Amino acid sequence: MPRLLHLERDDFRSNRHPALISFYLSMFFFAKWVPSFARHALAIALSALACIRPAGAQEWPTRPITMVVPFAAGGPADTVGRILSPGLSEFLGQQVIIENVGGSGGMNGASRVAKAAADGSQLVLGNMGTHAANQTFYKTPLYNAATDFTPVILIAQTPLVLLARNDLPADDLRQFISYAKSHQARMQYGSGGVGSASHLACALLNAAIGVNITHVPYRGAAPAMQDLIAGRIDYQCPDSPIAIPQIDSKMVKAIAVLSRDRSASLPAQPSAHEQGLTNFDASNWFALFFPKGAPAAIVERLHAAAVATLESAAVRSRMQEIGADVTAPERRSPDYLQRFIESEIVKWAAPIKASGASSDN
Repeated sequence: MPRLLHLERDDFRSNRHPALISFYLSMFFFAKWVPSFARHALAIALSALACIRPAGAQEWPTRPITMVVPFAAGGPADTVGRILSPGLSEFLGQQVIIENVGGSGGMNGASRVAKAAADGSQLVLGNMGTHAANQTFYKTPLYNAATDFTPVILIAQTPLVLLARNDLPADDLRQFISYAKSHQARMQYGSGGVGSASHLACALLNAAIGVNITHVPYRGAAPAMQDLIAGRIDYQCPDSPIAIPQIDSKMVKAIAVLSRDRSASLPAQPSAHEQGLTNFDASNWFALFFPKGAPAAIVERLHAAAVATLESAAVRSRMQEIGADVTAPERRSPDYLQRFIESEIVKWAAPIKASGASSDN
């Protein structure tokens, strides 16, 4: 037996290394009969294959990443996205670029990411409207929020706030309800778009107080806020990030926080529940999603970068300034976000159906 095999005769007799023996026998006959040029070519091919790693395990990112914010610039989602972007860029080593893709209450932008390649080049900053309520609100939603995305992390939650134009003759919820019931035929409320969180919060409020008021949808909460300040609409129900600056500057009138309890960022403002609308609760949240099928290694890397960003003192301070509550560590895992999305879809289905609010897209 050739010395190349480095096996003792007893190894064959005792059958102590059958797999090893089979391998070396194959190599022996290969070396004896396969021409040298073929052996050389095969060696090169095997070396190349050894260098190939699964896509998810390759170094990511290798180029800038697009974070789709599915609403207009200047709105609450845009504000949260721009707070996150610098930190994510720093920890990932590539620029995270914000792209605002509005329309259909955020569904257009989210749909684009759902249909994108699952290579980590695009992600979406979704919210209650894009990944929960729209699954019931729209008769034919453009995607399944629970199955068409890869969840990464729940970022923050924000209360929604009922704001009125400054000259509306109501200073609390009781007075607002009385005025709305008497003037509903002439009133208008704005929102960040059909099916957006601000639209659904106001629609649920209208149903709860028993009024039917004309809805004026905008391509984002910021344009709606501009018209509210100008007095062209009567009220809207935006997130705290866009509400607080206008409240502080006294450009609009705060009527009620729409979460069940008071907000830490608006401690002096009573909730709708406190003001007699028992158990009324409408809050928004923000989360990051990749398209369905994103490699686990990429998800883990973005998740780690997002956690590090959220732990930054500067980011936490900025989030507090806009009234966004950063999620606790135990609520940040991709698995938690998946369960959360499924529960939010169920949570919003009943009140949306009860309110009669719906859209054909």
